Amino acid sequence: MNINRRSAKRIRPLVLALAFAGAPAVALAAPASATATSCATTTAHWGSLTKSLGSMTLAPIVNVRAGRHTCYDRMVVDLRGSGAGYTVRYVSQVLSQGQGAVIPMRGGARLDVVITAPTYNINTGTSTYNPANRRELVNVNGFSTFRQIASGGSFEGYTTIGLGVRARLPMRVFTLAGPGTGSRVVIDVAHHW
Repeated sequence: MNINRRSAKRIRPLVLALAFAGAPAVALAAPASATATSCATTTAHWGSLTKSLGSMTLAPIVNVRAGRHTCYDRMVVDLRGSGAGYTVRYVSQVLSQGQGAVIPMRGGARLDVVITAPTYNINTGTSTYNPANRRELVNVNGFSTFRQIASGGSFEGYTTIGLGVRARLPMRVFTLAGPGTGSRVVIDVAHHW
């Protein structure tokens, strides 16, 4: 009898025992592999090239927020209405809207996020989004990927937001309707390639 047959004879009963044992054996192994699989499938449709949607809206930006997820960090730009487009791309420097001044950003890479919506009411000129600190729109301490979110200003219906990230990592950008009559532009940056 060769070694392969001996190994097979020993392994078969073990495999059968685990199969008949069912859920407990599978449940013990699932958490580690489930996380790796879900992150791998999440990043499959992403990339680090420019993402854009070419529509413009008069609906103003009313908030910027961020959250941490298992596989990515997320920034959300809330609008009072719908129809905003965007251009999101990796750049060497994020420049302010209208002036072109360099916005200092923390992190190994920088995303230039341009939303085609103002931060003011187009009819009255009154501001709809007044962050307490333009250099720190959201506190991202403890985030896996995000290092800083800063305002680049709003000019003629274009709003720039600088997003400092740990490294040039895969991203995705999309819009969502709601809540209510509002909408959101969502920027996700993966924790890993």
